[in-house]
Amino acid sequence: MRNTRTLVIKNATIVNENRIQTLDLLIQGKRILKIDDDIPTALADEVYDAYGKYVLPGLIDDQVHFREPGLTHKANIETESKAALAGGITSFIEMPNTQPQTTTRLAWEEKNQLAAATSFANYAFMFGGTNDNLDEILALDIKRVPALKLFLGSSTGNMLVDNPAVLRSIFSSTPLVIAVHCEDEQTIRDNFKKAQEHYGEAIPISEHPLIRSEEACYLSSSQAVALAKETGARLHVFHLSTAKELALFSNDIPLKDKKITAEVCVHHLWFSAEDYLDKGTHIKWNPAVKTKADREALWEGLNSDLLDVLATDHAPHTLEEKDQAYAKAPSGGPLVQHALPALLTAHHQGRLTLEKLVEKACHNPAILFDVKDRGYIREGYFADLVVVDLEKEFKVVKEDILYKCGWSPFEGTLFKGAVERTLLNGHWAYLEGKVNPISAAEALTFDRE
Repeated sequence: MRNTRTLVIKNATIVNENRIQTLDLLIQGKRILKIDDDIPTALADEVYDAYGKYVLPGLIDDQVHFREPGLTHKANIETESKAALAGGITSFIEMPNTQPQTTTRLAWEEKNQLAAATSFANYAFMFGGTNDNLDEILALDIKRVPALKLFLGSSTGNMLVDNPAVLRSIFSSTPLVIAVHCEDEQTIRDNFKKAQEHYGEAIPISEHPLIRSEEACYLSSSQAVALAKETGARLHVFHLSTAKELALFSNDIPLKDKKITAEVCVHHLWFSAEDYLDKGTHIKWNPAVKTKADREALWEGLNSDLLDVLATDHAPHTLEEKDQAYAKAPSGGPLVQHALPALLTAHHQGRLTLEKLVEKACHNPAILFDVKDRGYIREGYFADLVVVDLEKEFKVVKEDILYKCGWSPFEGTLFKGAVERTLLNGHWAYLEGKVNPISAAEALTFDRE
């Protein structure tokens, strides 16, 4: 006797593994049981006709800051995971610069317990490296930890790893992917001092990409790449922001065989230095949004496979915090609810194909971090899916924002392409503009020996 719920999705225009096909999906319990031309509906508990809609794998966002524990006036796992579902992101990997920092196994376990109780999307947590926690790193369970996160040269949470011997030891001894934030702190300090001497306390936001400059990024990322080549480490460079850094990466072998990989975030593809005039500190990020030429180069790098992964670096702050003067306003902004609509809009603009979008935001994070049974629309895989209306236009307005901070750098933007529904582990987690109050979230696991 069958005791698991069945759902048949009819007439879905499926974007998956570099193909677009109209097919049916049979989902039983948490997983995709069958993908075929014409699946009978007689025995299904629910039938959903997706005619005219596109169905993508749920996005895997490998870089978010959900601020819990310790910074929950900005955000928390519950609010931001709900916003992620509304944006078609079914799985997230969260960063360790919370309070306390996720730099001990105890803090890491506590964060997992917190997510098990409150998350609405699938979750995993990176472990943070410091100058003195190598023993903790070496004791990690690699089937549960997605990657190691290091701040090299610059840190937003006092997590700078600046001891060369420690750095070499970490690079030489962990089998995990080492994900890095690369900006050179000394270069930034020198540039800030120059700006201060010129402007006093009234430094304009337009100085941000000159303070956190191309040189600061390249100096740090080139050193990280050199160390990875020397030690054989698996290195993933987060949020590239410059054209210059692209030369450090290759596209001559498949991702699964790459030891050194790179990522771009939606804000660096959408905004440029010209937008500081209108958006001000609301688009202050580390690394900084840079020139139009950098933005164009990042799009080219994404499409040519020099850049492997698309992510958000979702990092909310309150409006009160962001609306301070340049030097005091923190870096970061909320993105998970609007990243996919921004990418669908970019698709309409001819920036990228739907197949490439799915490759970079769904397949590749799964490959890079060995995520088990997710990131693809395949028989036997978890039923994490997002249904999008490619033609639907909508404007980002404050009333519809689900982030705890209540604002978005995209406010006022007209997008073309909207998330209609999100399926998580076989359950409708988001539909008709509302998040299901019953969570179907699970911890991500990693397929490693």
